[in-house]
Amino acid sequence: MSAAREDPIANAGEMRQPAAEQHGESGEADARAVLYRQRQNEVCQPRSVPYTRPAQQMRDDTAQNWNQAPEGERDQGIPDGRETTQSLQAARATDPQVNPEDKYQVERMIGNGSFGVVHEAVQKETGKRVAIKKVLQDPRYKNRELGIMLELSHPNIVFLFDYFYTESVREQERQRYLNLVMEFVPGTVHRVMRSYFKKYSQMPLKLIKIYAFQLCRALGYLHSMGVCHRDLKPHNLLVDLQTNVLKLCDFGSAKKLMPGEWSVAYICSRFYRAPELMLGANEYTTAIDIWSIGCVVGELLMGKPMFAGDTSVDQLVKIIQVLGTPTIEQMHAMNPNYTNVTFPNIRAADLSRVFPRNTPAVAIEFVTLFLRYDPKERIKPLEALGHEFFDDILNNPSPEIHVPENLLDFTKRELELMSDSCKQKLGIVQ
Repeated sequence: MSAAREDPIANAGEMRQPAAEQHGESGEADARAVLYRQRQNEVCQPRSVPYTRPAQQMRDDTAQNWNQAPEGERDQGIPDGRETTQSLQAARATDPQVNPEDKYQVERMIGNGSFGVVHEAVQKETGKRVAIKKVLQDPRYKNRELGIMLELSHPNIVFLFDYFYTESVREQERQRYLNLVMEFVPGTVHRVMRSYFKKYSQMPLKLIKIYAFQLCRALGYLHSMGVCHRDLKPHNLLVDLQTNVLKLCDFGSAKKLMPGEWSVAYICSRFYRAPELMLGANEYTTAIDIWSIGCVVGELLMGKPMFAGDTSVDQLVKIIQVLGTPTIEQMHAMNPNYTNVTFPNIRAADLSRVFPRNTPAVAIEFVTLFLRYDPKERIKPLEALGHEFFDDILNNPSPEIHVPENLLDFTKRELELMSDSCKQKLGIVQ
C-alpha cells in the first residue's frame, strides 16, 4: 500500500461537511470518458488511476454514498469495499504517470458546502482554465454524479473534461476524494440577475429570453437521457458574460428516474420545488424540473423568487395564493394519496399584478405553461422553444445584447425529439 500524500487541492480550501451522492464506476463509463475526450479534443491528460472492475459487482446507478443519501434512496447490503479498494491501490502502485493533481495549479476556491469544494484551476500544460469539484468518495459506492456526467454531451451543459482521485489523512484517517475536472464558466445567472436589479429595476427582457431558451434546450436534452436534475435554480446556471452562453451545472442531486421507482421527495431547493414534492410524492417524473424552469424564468422577470416560503408548508401556501387551490383531479395527479385532503378555496391571483407592470403578457403566459399543478400538463422544454416568447431573439436580435452563435445549433437528438410544428416555428428545414 502506498503512503498517503498530503492533498494540495484539499489544503487550498477548507472542506465543510464533505459528502456526495454516489454510485460506482464501471468499465463502460471508462470507455465513454475516453471517447468523449477524443471527440472533444480535450486538454486534460488521462487520469492516473485506471480502474479494474471489483470482483463483487457493485450496485447500479441508483446507489448513493450513505453519508448523504436520502433515507429512502440508500442502498442496503453493499459490499464492504475491501476488494474495490485493493484493486484501486494496486492500480495506483503500478501507474507510471505523474500524480494527476500535479497537472493543475489551483488558484482559488469558488464554492463550497456539504457536497465538498470547487476550485478554479489552470491546466499547467495548456493554460486552460478549469473548475475542479472535489467530493468525498466512499470506495464502496459508485458516484452517481460522475456516471451521469460521463453520458452527457450538450452545448448547454457543463462538460466534464476529466476526473481523478486523491487521498489525504485527516484526523488519522485516510480519506479518498473524487475530483471532477470541468470547463470553467465565470458567471452565474443568479449573479447576473442580482447585478441588474441592484443597478437597474429589471433585467433586459431579451437577455432573459436568451437564458430561458438555452435552459429549455439543456433540460430537454437531459430529460431525453432519462435524467432529472432535481436542483434547478439560478445558482446552478453558469453563464459566459461575454457570449451569454448558458450551461447547466451541478449534478450532485441528479438521478435517472425509472417508472414506478421510489425516489426521495425532500429534494430540490425550496423556492424551486414542485408542489408534488411538498405533497410527499415519491414516484415523480422529470416534470419537477419543468416546474423549476417556470420558477427560474419568473424570478428573472420579477427580480425575486416567485414563491418564497419559509417552510415546505409555507411554500405550498405561497403557490396556492398565486395559482389558486388545486382541484381534486390536480391533487390526484400530484399525489394520489392526498385526494382526501382539502385546502381552503382560494381563487387564482391576477398574474398581471404578480409580475412587474411592464411585463409583457406573452412572458407571463410563457411562465404559466411550466407552472401547472398536473405534472403531465406542464409544457415540454423542447416544445417551449417554439413559443412566441422567443420570436424577437430569433428574428430580431438586439445589437446591445449578444446572442450566442450556437443558439440554434441543435443536436441530432434534439431534432429527433422536436415536433414538426416546433421545427417549423424555429425555421428548421426538414
